[in-house]
Amino acid sequence: MGGLAQREQPRPGRKLPHHGGRLDGRGGVFGAINHTSTVSLNFRLKLNRDTGRTMAKNLQNADRLRPVDLARGHGLSTQAVRNYEQDGILPAAARTPSGYRVYTPLHAQALRTFLALVPGHGHQAAASIMRAVNEGAADEAFRLLDESHARLLEDRRTLQAVESALRDLEPGAAGGPRAVSGSGGTFIGPLAGSLGIRPATLRQWERAGLVRPRRDPLTGYRVYDEGDVRDARLVRQLRRGDYLLEQIAPLIEQVRSAGGLEPLEATLHDWHRRLSDRGRAMLAGAAQLEEYLRRRG
Repeated sequence: MGGLAQREQPRPGRKLPHHGGRLDGRGGVFGAINHTSTVSLNFRLKLNRDTGRTMAKNLQNADRLRPVDLARGHGLSTQAVRNYEQDGILPAAARTPSGYRVYTPLHAQALRTFLALVPGHGHQAAASIMRAVNEGAADEAFRLLDESHARLLEDRRTLQAVESALRDLEPGAAGGPRAVSGSGGTFIGPLAGSLGIRPATLRQWERAGLVRPRRDPLTGYRVYDEGDVRDARLVRQLRRGDYLLEQIAPLIEQVRSAGGLEPLEATLHDWHRRLSDRGRAMLAGAAQLEEYLRRRG
């Protein structure tokens, strides 16, 4: 009897009867559901952990930029970016343990600022401004900006003086120096007298390249043709505006290259346009510089 009763005991691992498929303890339907729910929960927890790591890595990558990341958006080479850092245009970059440069959004803003400053101020002035800012010398940067704006103002005044001088030039030869008979030009005395200056002044202008008279083959005297008279009159007008000879020389060269005063109108129009472009470029550069200063704190 005892042995039979013992044999009737359920063996380990043997299924116990259940009713209608309901839960029967640890090994039944409810246990399977619990197991599935646990697996699903673990999967979700792992997925959340992985997603969090990915988001953190992306945020970290957003603050860690390579040279190519800075270069790509501006059509530059990575070597150019490294050169800008070496020249002090960009602040010094951190280095990884293996020696690679690590840039940040602040470096990206510094690059945008420099490239925005160049059209209005020129490469050299823009580089000096950025170096001053990166060295903490904001007042020096502002002084450089003021100098650049002063040059633009001086260029505008020069243009106005040229236009005024051209308007004041009398058309034709009426009232001008009398031409040398048979030579197609005039001598230094009559020309100086018509301009109200001394002959020595004309010789000084000649040494500065402002007038280029030819020499009479028989007498060796200076002979000023129509173009020389035009140049001398223009120089006289600009000198009345207190312009230096070295400032006048490139303007006279422009008149000669244009072939006279009438073709110079197109040059003057282009000059106006370029000055306006410089002014607007300075505004754009100032906006980027203000943002860079704000980010630097």
